[in-house]
Amino acid sequence: MSVVDSAVERVADSPVVSKDDLPLLLVLPGLFVFLAFMLFPVLYLVYLSFTNAEPATLFQGKEQWVGLANYVTVLSDGQFWNSMGVTWLFVATSVALKVLVGLGIGLVVTGERVRGKRFMRALIIIPLGLPGIFTITIWRGIFSSAEFGLANQFLQMAGLDSIAWLSERWMAFLAYNVTEAWLAYPFMVIITVSALQDVSEELHEAAMIDGAGFFARFLHVTLPSIKRPVLFASILTAAASFQQFLIPYVFNQGGPSRTNELLIVYGYREAFRFQKYGEGAAIMLVAVAVIGVFMMLNVKKGQLADGVDDA
Repeated sequence: MSVVDSAVERVADSPVVSKDDLPLLLVLPGLFVFLAFMLFPVLYLVYLSFTNAEPATLFQGKEQWVGLANYVTVLSDGQFWNSMGVTWLFVATSVALKVLVGLGIGLVVTGERVRGKRFMRALIIIPLGLPGIFTITIWRGIFSSAEFGLANQFLQMAGLDSIAWLSERWMAFLAYNVTEAWLAYPFMVIITVSALQDVSEELHEAAMIDGAGFFARFLHVTLPSIKRPVLFASILTAAASFQQFLIPYVFNQGGPSRTNELLIVYGYREAFRFQKYGEGAAIMLVAVAVIGVFMMLNVKKGQLADGVDDA
């Protein structure tokens, strides 16, 4: 008998704790950790969003209650709506790119004629083992506006002029998307490959007998079979894209001139650059509400909470 099992039996046999109370007792440590590191910060953030908190008043109880003033200020700020629009555009474009890349690589590494698939799958997950800040810094160097930047080196090899990647709005936005796709494609490939391996071979054989080519089988057999797993992965990665902070901040802090400032970067800047903790908290809570509604609507519409047999 292990030490843990013997300890559980001693607690269960204790006259103070009954066997009916044992499950609750085992849950309490995890519940305490959740309350300390998750629930309390969220509740404190809610409180700050209704105050005029500043660095001098933080954790001292000197902030003043201002009600919904922070929310009114934020929702009437043009920069907020620019950040909201850019954020959703980033979500749409990055998720589309990640799905295309993940699906394309997944089809390659599950192809019957491809050799070395096990080795390729091992290489694919390497980005998952690298620190995000390290990878993003490398990509920032790749998209350097200087002529020695790797992206500009390729343009020069093709006979094209160099581009100021991070100084032009849409070039910087494109750089965000490429970097985000690189960070997330291993996850998409893992989900896609798992789904592709479950596609019935009998359906493919029946389609081939009926004269269906590769693209016809892909559209009418493969895609319907992997729709739910890919949709599930897309929703998760969309939520991650909505909360993206490191890429725009490390690249050019949401520039040029705050035109590419994603919502989380906007909230961070308001809180720590302009010392408006109350408004920063309001922005973050609006972001939480938006992403929460987005997740619920997509899970409900995609019937992802239903059982597999109910699909």
